[in-house]
Amino acid sequence: MAQVSINNDLGEWGLSTDSGERARLLQSPCVDTAPKSEGEASPEGLGRGTTSTIGAIFIVVNACLGAGLLNFPAAFSTAGGVAAGITLQMGMLVFIISGLVILAYCSQASNERTYQEVVWAVCGKLTGVLCEVTIAIYTFGTCIAFLIIIGDQQDKIIAVMAKEPEGAGSSSWYTDRKFTISLTAFLFILPLSIPREIGFQKYASFLSVVGTWYVTAIIIIKYIWPDKEMTPGDILTRPASWVAVFNAMPTICFGFQCHVSSVPVFNSMRQPKVKTWGGVVTAAMVIALAVYMGTGICGFLTFGAAVDPDVLLSYPSEDMAVAVARAFIILSVLTSYPILHFCGRAVIEGLWLRYQGMPVEEDVGRERRRRVLQTLVWFLLTLLLALFIPDIGKVISVIGGLAACFIFVFPGLCLIQAKLSEMEEVKPASWWALVSYGVLLVTLGAFIFGQTTANAIFVDLLA
Repeated sequence: MAQVSINNDLGEWGLSTDSGERARLLQSPCVDTAPKSEGEASPEGLGRGTTSTIGAIFIVVNACLGAGLLNFPAAFSTAGGVAAGITLQMGMLVFIISGLVILAYCSQASNERTYQEVVWAVCGKLTGVLCEVTIAIYTFGTCIAFLIIIGDQQDKIIAVMAKEPEGAGSSSWYTDRKFTISLTAFLFILPLSIPREIGFQKYASFLSVVGTWYVTAIIIIKYIWPDKEMTPGDILTRPASWVAVFNAMPTICFGFQCHVSSVPVFNSMRQPKVKTWGGVVTAAMVIALAVYMGTGICGFLTFGAAVDPDVLLSYPSEDMAVAVARAFIILSVLTSYPILHFCGRAVIEGLWLRYQGMPVEEDVGRERRRRVLQTLVWFLLTLLLALFIPDIGKVISVIGGLAACFIFVFPGLCLIQAKLSEMEEVKPASWWALVSYGVLLVTLGAFIFGQTTANAIFVDLLA
């Protein structure tokens, strides 16, 4: 693919050439990418990473898989059964993979190394700021979802330890959901969120991978050899309406969203070529698809339409194998929350410094005070919202709509702008096809986001 250069003149967008003001944010926790030097101004300078092709596949899979798999059985139920769920995932996977390839192409063309920097360079200042705000809101909402997941799993574990009947409310204040979530958050999450740097990412990645595969294995095993006390609800074979199918899209977007961290992964490769990257993301998405389909199909067929938005809640509290899965999920979420908070805090910090016109090399004391204040406000707001929004399905729906922006809208805008910047007088048929595809991506992402937002606002109001 021919190398092009997109909007490399920073002054064109009103940006300072000072690296502190531009703030390279959201470095992938699994990737070591050094800031660009003057000698790396060409696309060839991006090929100095250390990640192999196999390593890149593993990192992308790790970034894709997570606690979102707990919602896939409910997504199959919402979509109208196994056939509709498989068809929907396969159809969306084409757009998901193409979005990852578009981001790599635009990263190489614009000479940028993070998602929001690519959007800034290719689409301009306004779209870049909108992208950063969207990242901050998305990470904030995901942190709320993580706290709700912790509460859901703790309720089941505590019910067994306290020997309380299934479905009975907490009889003591120390087993109350709000108290246990708050205690866990203050003891573990807050101390891990305050530091300026996070050096435990490799352990978080390991826990996330082990927990994800274990949960998937348990759900498949429980479907093959079900417990006698588990009786499935109605097994849907067709969607109730087209609207029902579309309602499952946010969960799929939330599960497959790895686009924000994909750009640093691409630039960390030994040979960051778009063609090679296409093979990497295709292999990674096929692996993720197998995990999500295994979880979604077996979880849905085990419980039918009666499946909970968090599938682990559908299993009996006394099941020890499932209890281990709940413990894995809690550990994974406990270490993932600080990473998501770090990303959101970095975006907010970058926006603040850019607004103030302040360099990063400022007084350390002011940075520390601002970081602690940002962390406390973020932590307390997410905790309060998690305590009073117990339905994980609603949160996943909202942040799934935001994930659609990262998967469809921003890559589509980047593709359109990248092709419009080409200076050929006569546009070939492929040029028009790519621009049309970019428009399709933006339209699809805007539709999913708009539908999710409308459901979150109007459905709750009518209820």
